[in-house]
Amino acid sequence: MHAPPAGDRNPGRTMSRTKRLALMAALAAIALTIFVAEAQLPPPVPIPGIKLGLSNIVTLVAMAVLGRREAGAVLAVRILLGSVFTGSVSALIFSAAGGLFAYLVMCLTVNLFPRKLLWVVSTFAALAHNAGQLAAAVWVSGTPSILVYAPALVASGVVTGVFTGFGAMYLIRALERLNRGPASK
Repeated sequence: MHAPPAGDRNPGRTMSRTKRLALMAALAAIALTIFVAEAQLPPPVPIPGIKLGLSNIVTLVAMAVLGRREAGAVLAVRILLGSVFTGSVSALIFSAAGGLFAYLVMCLTVNLFPRKLLWVVSTFAALAHNAGQLAAAVWVSGTPSILVYAPALVASGVVTGVFTGFGAMYLIRALERLNRGPASK
């Protein structure tokens, strides 16, 4: 027997409204901090559009722990404030396109896989994120030849998606241990 899908084991359902809101605010702040810090780092490879996407770990955690709507709110706060703090309108366009594509894919796939396969959901979301950003790049530039970067973005999406998925799984387990308290370790 395998573990139920991530969306079915939602400890957030039993949280008080205040605790849920506090966790959402904390996750949004963490995602924003990671996003702004990552924007200051040089690209990991010299190919436009490739980033680690570490703030996506937080969106996936919010989706699994709190639910779809709350994850969408955390993502929206991160995208809007991230573009304000980085001072970049292009960051808003590209983050919104990638974030929306990834969010929709997460919503569609999170209940298809057990929690131990959340990295698969993350990988699909990373690929969708890159597709959204590529679509935004073609739209902004009016240059379909940008699609030449698609193979590199697919490869990076798989690698970063697996990495962020395992990161999210680790954080979810840590949050569950915190939620149980020190007596039940």
